[in-house]
Amino acid sequence: MNYEDFLKTKQHSIGEFGFNPSYYPSMAFDFQKAIIEKAVKKGRMAIFADTGLGKTLIQLSIANNIVLETNKKVLILTPLAVAFQFIIEANKLEIDDIEYSKDGKHTKKIVICNYERLHYFDSKDFVGVVLDESSILKNFDGKIKSQVTAFVKKIPYRFLSTATPSPNDFIELGTSSEALGYMGYMDMLTKFFKTNQNSVDSNNRNIGEKFYLKPHAEKDFFAWVNQWSIMVKMPSDLGFSNENYNLPKLIVNKHIVENQSMFDINGQITMFTPIAKSMTEVRLEQKQTEEKRCIKAIELAQNKTSVYWCNTNQESSYLKQMDSEAVEIIGSQSIEKKEEILLAFANGEIKRLITKAKMTSMGLNWQHCNHTVFFPTWSYEQYYQAIRRLWRFVQKNDVVCDIVISDGQTRVLETLQQKTKKAIELHENLTANVNGSFTNKVKEFNKEIIKPKFI
Repeated sequence: MNYEDFLKTKQHSIGEFGFNPSYYPSMAFDFQKAIIEKAVKKGRMAIFADTGLGKTLIQLSIANNIVLETNKKVLILTPLAVAFQFIIEANKLEIDDIEYSKDGKHTKKIVICNYERLHYFDSKDFVGVVLDESSILKNFDGKIKSQVTAFVKKIPYRFLSTATPSPNDFIELGTSSEALGYMGYMDMLTKFFKTNQNSVDSNNRNIGEKFYLKPHAEKDFFAWVNQWSIMVKMPSDLGFSNENYNLPKLIVNKHIVENQSMFDINGQITMFTPIAKSMTEVRLEQKQTEEKRCIKAIELAQNKTSVYWCNTNQESSYLKQMDSEAVEIIGSQSIEKKEEILLAFANGEIKRLITKAKMTSMGLNWQHCNHTVFFPTWSYEQYYQAIRRLWRFVQKNDVVCDIVISDGQTRVLETLQQKTKKAIELHENLTANVNGSFTNKVKEFNKEIIKPKFI
């Protein structure tokens, strides 16, 4: 064995698990058909495509191809109220062997259910699984995440889909790789990353372990991610035209309300409002300014169709009390009630919606609405996903996001802005380095629809 052959043995290669697809929707754009082809051939793949790029169409097409190839069932897991969007899209695609199951019972080949209802289902019934908005798993408790992880590991064909695969750091890609049955999370850290045990932030506070991509491993890391994922913010990322994919303007306004509390975190009288830095200080600042921020939010949303994104139950309660036209979603409501409210808002039956980003910020299409009020947190992913329910392709109007903070919350907003900048850089880096297999390989696909023939 020569040295070049030896190096090849050290490369982490990934095999093929799929087959040649037979179904492409006639209404699909060429870049969508290219994604379908690559994913189905691979058999296990993550589709990291931005909001509004047709992930629902792509996921349904993948599921339909698996059914046509195997004559067995595929399960699609979705966030709350998103299942109905899949049914509507399936009707457009003339895929009729599909159903939404809430109790684990199913007679169709393609079955849709919510993550929260997975415990009703048996993995033995399915040959394929699709995780829509897969990054939502980070918002669930350990029980649901464990259920999903155990379920997908028993399924031959596996697919993940999200617009935010690694909003904070490249290491977040490890959970996606592990779910697909490729390199495990810890193995990925060992192979491609190094750690600084004594990392500190700008205030010299210890923030624990911090992982960095090894400089000499950067090329191999992106090549590895390329083997099992597709990264796309615009069709041009894959070499296709961006025609019909122009976003409207996003107008972000900052509104600051004054915290007139005379007491600091220690209960001491203070002459000025300190900038909240720690989580404890942020929570106190939130509590002291809840009513004032809610009053400002209602003022901004008056006479508009809008979404209030709040963080605490008290904020939600204040908004509900002050805005008679608003309907709130709270954690104590049943799954059925939450779905009912979300669908009513999507259908224009509710003027304003009160919710939390950690509960309902993923997978939902609200292009009928172009105004939102946002109470910021440290989470860039929550902010991005929340805004993208409105600001997405096919939105016909400019979108206005009114961010409401107190004078002591400026650090939270600054941190969010920094995370936004970093996330954009991360995604641009990933997109530029991961899509090598698509470069200069633009393909003209057959426009003829191949209708499913279920047995």
